[in-house]
Amino acid sequence: MIEREELIKIGRFNKPHGVKGELSFTFTDDVFDRTDCPYIVCEIEGIFVPFFIEEYRFKNDTTALMKLEDVDDEESARAFSLLDVYFPKSYYRESDEEEAPGDYFIGFTVIDNEMGELGKITSVDDTTENVLFEVDHNGRELLIPAVDEFVNEIDEENRRLYMNIPEGLLDL
Repeated sequence: MIEREELIKIGRFNKPHGVKGELSFTFTDDVFDRTDCPYIVCEIEGIFVPFFIEEYRFKNDTTALMKLEDVDDEESARAFSLLDVYFPKSYYRESDEEEAPGDYFIGFTVIDNEMGELGKITSVDDTTENVLFEVDHNGRELLIPAVDEFVNEIDEENRRLYMNIPEGLLDL
């Protein structure tokens, strides 16, 4: 079973395009074009389900038309309208991207040099210019700036993010 922590949100399906099952797909990351991963993932009734990509073509820098296997008509494609599209993190590592998107770190445990283990990253707030990791610290939400200067080490295998958070930042 695919878990949310194994995925990165890369965009959203819009509406069907034409009558042969193509979908308009607005993406924030074109990692599906840079790796050999043959599928994307959508959440259907609370379960993350893989769908194999038959073909795709770019319309512009943020939109593609995507055809999924066994989605062969407009009615079948309509079921995907407004669904978020996810990509497996394991394939993301294969891409030529130097920087992982913030969603990549969801599920990582944050460990501060001074305070020790703070908790897991539950979400990434990228709605403002300053991207923030939202960390569940014993039921309390901590907002930690996602900046390179605070990161000491990223342990991908054990899903740990070692940070040096400035004194007083967590007291706010």
